[in-house]
Amino acid sequence: MKRVLVVEDEASIREMVALNLKMAGWEVLEAPSAERALELMHQSEPCDAALLDIMLPGMDGLSLCETIRRDDNEIGIIIVSAKGQESDKIRGLSIGADDYITKPFSVSELVARLEALTRRIKRGNSTKAAEAPEQLVSGPFVLDEKSRVLYKAGKPIDLTQVEFQIMELFFRNPATALVREKILEGVWGKNYFGDVKIVDVNIRRLRMKIEDEPSNPQHILTVWGYGYRWNA
Repeated sequence: MKRVLVVEDEASIREMVALNLKMAGWEVLEAPSAERALELMHQSEPCDAALLDIMLPGMDGLSLCETIRRDDNEIGIIIVSAKGQESDKIRGLSIGADDYITKPFSVSELVARLEALTRRIKRGNSTKAAEAPEQLVSGPFVLDEKSRVLYKAGKPIDLTQVEFQIMELFFRNPATALVREKILEGVWGKNYFGDVKIVDVNIRRLRMKIEDEPSNPQHILTVWGYGYRWNA
């Protein structure tokens, strides 16, 4: 059974979300604060996903996101922001969240996003992939699809599952200009509800990890007014 951590200080919202997720087949851990969330995570088996409200008492949801991501690159993280908190959404994505959803939201949309997020992670660790390990090589980079690790000149680079899938898309389409919408569909799926800007934020995050000079990228190149192109 898939396990999700729901962190929300408003009890009525948290309980409503938890009830609907349980009805959809999820095991749910509930926390009213970031501090309690971290306690639960240390006391239980790893979660497949986490739903983090930004506005929390004590440590806020963004700091919690950053803390969780430091310890776990595989968990899927969705942050919840109030309408108009654009800067918080961007910051959340830049520090490790995979997606965001804006209040008020429909529970059906939330469940759909969680399901899509965990399907992507599950695909990356499928039995088929384990039985037929494959390494994609591009210049000094090696993408190991069995271990889900990217190497640059033999040194491992920690990537989230979303970042890894973007790199897979680049490696399978070398020297090809990929429009943002194609990257969005290839990684987040055809039925993704969110904004295409999520692609740009993840590209910025990837550049910080793989480029020698992120401000002057040599590998993930911008195709102005269109999208991005991989250059080994």
